Amino acid sequence: MGQVMRKALLVTLVLVSSTSVVAKPAVPAAGGRYVALGSSFAAGPGVGPNTPGTPARCGRGTLNYPNLLAKEFGLDLVDATCSGATTHHVLGAWNEVPPQIDSVDARAKLVTITIGGNDIAFVGNIFAAACEQMAKPDPRCQKWREVSEAEWEGDEDRMRRIVRTVRERAPEARIVFVDYISVLPLAKDCSALPIAAERLELSRVAAKRLAKITARVAKTEGAEVLKFSRLSRDHAPCSAVPWSNGMTAPEGDGIPIHPNRIGHVAAAKALGEFLRRK
Repeated sequence: MGQVMRKALLVTLVLVSSTSVVAKPAVPAAGGRYVALGSSFAAGPGVGPNTPGTPARCGRGTLNYPNLLAKEFGLDLVDATCSGATTHHVLGAWNEVPPQIDSVDARAKLVTITIGGNDIAFVGNIFAAACEQMAKPDPRCQKWREVSEAEWEGDEDRMRRIVRTVRERAPEARIVFVDYISVLPLAKDCSALPIAAERLELSRVAAKRLAKITARVAKTEGAEVLKFSRLSRDHAPCSAVPWSNGMTAPEGDGIPIHPNRIGHVAAAKALGEFLRRK
């Protein structure tokens, strides 16, 4: 091959390579619209007073991580999160609560998503496990629910649909999953969350699987993921500085088996650093 041909080929390869490089995601600019989707782990029930004018049962705390992040970046927040929500409730209506996805339009520049746990009874089963250890179970206690493979697959499928629908409605939005904070203690014996070792291990398996699904959906659907489950691992109940509550919660500091105020501050800080770093 002649020298001219080699130079021409080199130029071609450089051009092809440069055009295939993915652009660095933009840091949200002040004034940009930010839509938060998700369940109670994002809504922050009990973390500050409920946001005025929102459905009381959604428990959108004024100090949840979406509010804290919006304040830090000067964003125009649309908080559509709702306690108890499943992926079905992001995509469709939930009685008087409209589909969360309807809050997303072409003006959105950032969309965060924390969802999927209620579909597979993650927190519900932890409560059930704690109830099993009570001498006199609370009347609200429910039985442990076995989750089928079909339910896991449906959860993942709907998470994919959420990303795709957001992308269709807001082509310029940066889509970031914030996976679930760690609420399971590292030690087998934790007075703040007394459940049988077998149930604790089953819950840990479910938590890991949910985190893997979230990461897989983000990767294959062109979204991003802040692995908050990993960052919060050493801050579960019974740790030196817990970011989540056990079976009890101080007034004004979240609800049982959910992030507390420190947890939401940590999530907002980690998310802010993630957005700037990426």
